[in-house]
Amino acid sequence: MHFIIEIATNDFVTTKAAVDGGADRIELCGALSEGGITPSYGIIKNCREAFTTQLFPIIRPRGGDFLYTEQEFMVMLDDVKKCKELGCDGVVIGLLDKQGNIDTERTARLIDEAYPLRITFHRAFDRCNDPFLALEQLIKLGCERILTSGQKPNVMDGIELVTQLIAAANGRIIIMPGSGVRKENIKELAGKTGAIEFHSSLRGKASSEMDFIHPEFAGNMESYSNPSLSPVDVIDLRTALNS
Repeated sequence: MHFIIEIATNDFVTTKAAVDGGADRIELCGALSEGGITPSYGIIKNCREAFTTQLFPIIRPRGGDFLYTEQEFMVMLDDVKKCKELGCDGVVIGLLDKQGNIDTERTARLIDEAYPLRITFHRAFDRCNDPFLALEQLIKLGCERILTSGQKPNVMDGIELVTQLIAAANGRIIIMPGSGVRKENIKELAGKTGAIEFHSSLRGKASSEMDFIHPEFAGNMESYSNPSLSPVDVIDLRTALNS
């Protein structure tokens, strides 16, 4: 069986590392510490020009919840247009209404704007109030996949729901487990759920290469460390999955 590994990346450097490690697809994000927001135009453009690996930028105008104002939604529409112009393979979206349902009207508008790009619905799904209703709605809307941790913070705690969703989907949409996927558990996750696509960020921190460290900020990790990702970690993830 051919498994697909998607890696969430934070910038050009971590994207290159994921590509070098053999990732099948990139979910390109800004600010993964916030759960991922829309990366800048420059990052998307440079990654698209440098890499042939499938590129799916996240379309999320801010951190926080998934209930968006009209102005925020217009930003999302504009970002989808830019991703299409830049030749991305797909986009990653997620919108809910106040009751915790899929915002089907706006989701449909984003999908129409993105066409022919493919659509992943992200872990806003894990905040919806009825995952099986949401599943059917997203199938009807034409999403290609759903990223989910089974409505738990860590996917291993949500493994039962992930398994049920894959069974309910019955091949009509891809259910992609994410959040806490590591080399230590990916084989078990595949075996128990039947999933064939997996999402991981494999996030790390690298010390800054600056020679000058201002003494007032020497203990501030955010000032003197950068997001990192090792190609070896991606390789190890696939090795564990295929073992």
